[in-house]
Amino acid sequence: MLGIEQAPDGEGLSQAAQELLSLREAVLDHWEATVRAEIKGAAELLGPALTDNLPSLYDNLAEAISPDRPRKTATQHTTAAMSHGSERARLTCFGPEEVLREYQLFRDAIRDVAQAHGMAWPAEVWAGIGHSIEIAACESLREFAATHEALRRRVAAALSHDMRAPLAVIATGAQLIELTDDVEVAKRSADKIRRHATRLESMMGELLDALTVLREELPPLALSSFDIGDLALEVARQFGEHGGGPFTFEGDSVAGHWCAPALRRALENLVSNAVKYGAGGEVRITTSVNRGRLSLSVHNTGPAIPEDRRDRIFGYLFRYGGPGTVGWGIGLPFVRDVAESHGGSVSVDSSDEDGTTFTIDIPVDCRPFVKRTVHCADAVPERQDAGG
Repeated sequence: MLGIEQAPDGEGLSQAAQELLSLREAVLDHWEATVRAEIKGAAELLGPALTDNLPSLYDNLAEAISPDRPRKTATQHTTAAMSHGSERARLTCFGPEEVLREYQLFRDAIRDVAQAHGMAWPAEVWAGIGHSIEIAACESLREFAATHEALRRRVAAALSHDMRAPLAVIATGAQLIELTDDVEVAKRSADKIRRHATRLESMMGELLDALTVLREELPPLALSSFDIGDLALEVARQFGEHGGGPFTFEGDSVAGHWCAPALRRALENLVSNAVKYGAGGEVRITTSVNRGRLSLSVHNTGPAIPEDRRDRIFGYLFRYGGPGTVGWGIGLPFVRDVAESHGGSVSVDSSDEDGTTFTIDIPVDCRPFVKRTVHCADAVPERQDAGG
């Protein structure tokens, strides 16, 4: 996950941070149980969807309470909390109260499990944990609201475009009935009005479903079972043959159900960006699995992405023009779409001290979370370079 990626082998972690990490599974188990019991709609969610990228926040907490680590809060340098808020808006029926409550329960779970294990952490450690969780909740809620606003804009566009045709037919039919003395013409016009009114009613139902269930239209996928480690090694070798790097792969061999062409092109985009902005340093691809979620990360040692641009970097047509570069182009939005279509999200963690890590966080078995499937050759465009 992000924290482990940025602080390999626990380097620089305090004693309290190492103890916190040792409790991670117990804390997440306790949190999941209380969330399912207390938050409406959580009981129906599968484990990977409920856990989301919360382990990333947990690992970053360990860094935040370590004085020797540059991360002063669990959300510093990373968009992980924003990704969590977006995923909650897209893939659950949670409202803002539920999002806030799950963070409160997360804080309580750390406290309860730590006390049960006899951890005697000083007040400043607890203050740091609480402060980080408060910031994460705020960032998640902001992105949650932004995702809803984007959905409302799409609904408005659909209302404007898709409903014009049936409304025009209804208006024309009403005018014909008003002007004609021919009963048959009036009947045909009335029948048209009835059919198009029914069509409008159906469209309104679909729009209300979209507003209620809060699902975004995502690219269709062709799913198969394969090992993500094999794919990552192939991409590392592919880029290594063309120079640059060095390119390394480390992590778990994880078999799961995903769309191989889509993930390959997403990973190629991330590695391409890492080469372009990595200042000639090592590019490291890492895989890990936690609680049914796969983390596929690409790390480079180049300059940090400026903080004021970090939260916009996944937006279409947004360009970060560093010295000698042509910008980020459309590659990162494509990566975001692939992650979201698999029922997950993508985030970035970037600082001058530790470099930049992009992480695709998705369920190991995404089949329950994918709504549309087609042949990937029809659904996934050719690789888009980050320069667009």
